[in-house]
Amino acid sequence: QVQLVESGGGSVQTGGSLRLSCARSGYIGYISYSMAWFRQAPGKEREGVAVLYTGNGDTYYADSVKGRFDISQDSAEKTLYLQLHSLKPEDTAMYYCASVEGSIMKPFPTKHTEYKYWGQGTQVTVSS
Repeated sequence: QVQLVESGGGSVQTGGSLRLSCARSGYIGYISYSMAWFRQAPGKEREGVAVLYTGNGDTYYADSVKGRFDISQDSAEKTLYLQLHSLKPEDTAMYYCASVEGSIMKPFPTKHTEYKYWGQGTQVTVSS
């Protein structure tokens, strides 16, 4: 049973930084996964902001966060991270970790409906 547990959210001022963590368990070691961070603000659709494909370590970022956010995983592939820099009030949202068995043919799914496993979310609030 795959489980994802996020942590690291909080409240910061504009320009601040946070690091989100997603602890993973229940994975099959020889399968590649697409690991993603999504966010959802009140009244808005869930948005994919960053994806990491474990098969080769390649990453994808949404234009809205490119150059400010950094997705990575630890060497044991047990924890997924999202480093958030230069935060803006519009980054305020609930952030979710998600994963799905990956494919080199489509390593970066960006729609929330394409993901099978989800964490419970962690809140990020950026004040001006």
